[in-house]
Amino acid sequence: METIQLIIDNKEVEVPKGTTILDAAKSVGIHIPTLCYMKLEDLHYENNPGACRICVVEIEGRKNLAPSCKMECTEGMVVRTHTPRVMNARRTVMELILSNHPAECLTCSSNGHCELQKIAHDLGIREIRYKGEMSTFTIDRSPSIVRNMNKCIMCRRCETMCNTIQTVGALTAVNRGFNAAVSTAFERDMAGSTCSYCGQCVSVCPVNALSGRNTQQPVLDALADPTKIVIAQTAPAVRTALGRDFGYEPGTLVTGKMVSALRQLGFDYVFDTDFAADLTIMEEGTELLHRLGSYLNGDKEVKIPLMTSCCPGWVSFVEQHFPELRDHLSTAKSPQQMFGAIAKSYFAEKLGVDRKNLVVVSIMPCLAKKYEASRPEFSVEGNPDVDYSIYTRELARLIRYANIDFNELPDGEFDRPLGESTGASVIFGTTGGVIEAACRTAYELYTKKNLDKVDFEELRGLEGIRSATIDFNGTPVKIGIAHGLGNARKLIEEVKNGTSPYHAIEVMACPGGCIGGGGQPFHRGRMEVLRRRAAALYREDANKPLRKSHENPYIQQLYSEYLGEPCGPRAHKLLHTHYIDRKEVIGMYIEPKKVNKP
Repeated sequence: METIQLIIDNKEVEVPKGTTILDAAKSVGIHIPTLCYMKLEDLHYENNPGACRICVVEIEGRKNLAPSCKMECTEGMVVRTHTPRVMNARRTVMELILSNHPAECLTCSSNGHCELQKIAHDLGIREIRYKGEMSTFTIDRSPSIVRNMNKCIMCRRCETMCNTIQTVGALTAVNRGFNAAVSTAFERDMAGSTCSYCGQCVSVCPVNALSGRNTQQPVLDALADPTKIVIAQTAPAVRTALGRDFGYEPGTLVTGKMVSALRQLGFDYVFDTDFAADLTIMEEGTELLHRLGSYLNGDKEVKIPLMTSCCPGWVSFVEQHFPELRDHLSTAKSPQQMFGAIAKSYFAEKLGVDRKNLVVVSIMPCLAKKYEASRPEFSVEGNPDVDYSIYTRELARLIRYANIDFNELPDGEFDRPLGESTGASVIFGTTGGVIEAACRTAYELYTKKNLDKVDFEELRGLEGIRSATIDFNGTPVKIGIAHGLGNARKLIEEVKNGTSPYHAIEVMACPGGCIGGGGQPFHRGRMEVLRRRAAALYREDANKPLRKSHENPYIQQLYSEYLGEPCGPRAHKLLHTHYIDRKEVIGMYIEPKKVNKP
């Protein structure tokens, strides 16, 4: 490998040919500030438009300053990263950026976590010397994401994430000069675009121009209403990330403290979405066996592979980009929506209250769950099954708002009956977990034999696309797994082309699955954080006394008392759904009609 030798701030550096000055400086511990640049190696993501010029450096023999994120090292180069000329240029660039940036730090949800704010502080900016016209874009509030282009600094990180990594194609740069911003095609609202609400654009935005929609106040209002019974349900991925906002190491399980915090906030019942994940496996696993059985018996009409439907970002992606394949999606609702349906029917009847007097609040790692909860098919006479969905960072804000000392809380227990779960449901929070949980149950239902080894190691990992064949007592079941919508596109293209080798496909829209959701404490692409979160969920699974969804006694009781059999008439009415061809509604990626010329 050919290498280059250069000097940076009087340090001799040797790097491979093609290395940028920014990376070379980082290799010897020299920090150069950046705004537009972002490199997430494990996610194969790099955004380096060289637009902001915060990372400029001085190169001996060169007249003008050079952007270190774009300039490659050359033999014998002498670089200085913090000369008076460089620092003056960075300060001037920052002052110009701030001259057209709202001075709303105290009310901004990124206050204290904002990259622009940090660099301005490090550069010693104490006044805005350049004052003039300010941007006046209309704030776009979709069900899941708020887009405030008045804060946009045109770093274009979100554009790269949306188009290159997720392949959703909802965001692009529009206009020029002062009016330039990142927007949707034809400058529509997010709700009218191809956005899947995965929230990965929010995860990489340095300035809160993109943020999750805040629904904390409606939740507080419900908690203060004495006429309402307010129920919390918490997703498995939340417990392994929430602690990060309170000083815990990544991957620390804070399940008990989270339950206690929710009780102190005033929730009447604190339940576990893991219960509904077990329920999902009963329905989705049964559906998989029905489809697989028909397929193996020669039915050419059955839709194989079966694609999981737990992730609303993935479901939205299919509806908008591949609506002709939506019948491949499992009709089973997500655990969030199954929980809401059961809470407002079975549990409401047990309490003897009208469903309209129950308020179900979900705590999710995901921004798309807000959109999912708002879909009209998930309501009865206008009353939603899940009233409000808040994400992990919102829960952390609520805990601070209520002045709760999270670190000193005792470990609480989930309420019954909707709080009991198995290990299979816990691993829903990581990529590969849903299909592994389904295999544990489907194997025993199909073979009528006990599954001694419940850990399907071949389904685990953080590679973007994985595959495995599971032996169902002589019947090979081929499984595909993808996390990240760009990876999912590759698998679904095979389904579209009729070349897919799989019987079942699990997809999660976010890197790592729910543990890397757009509503989680930001991991900034550090895969070690995701690995620790995943490992925590697998540990909890291993420590559970029951590890197969069909062994959950409260699930068995629910079927015997209320639902009947999995995929039966009542279960289908409450726990299954349908999907919509949204391509025509969105009006995007429609092939134009051919016009015969005379």
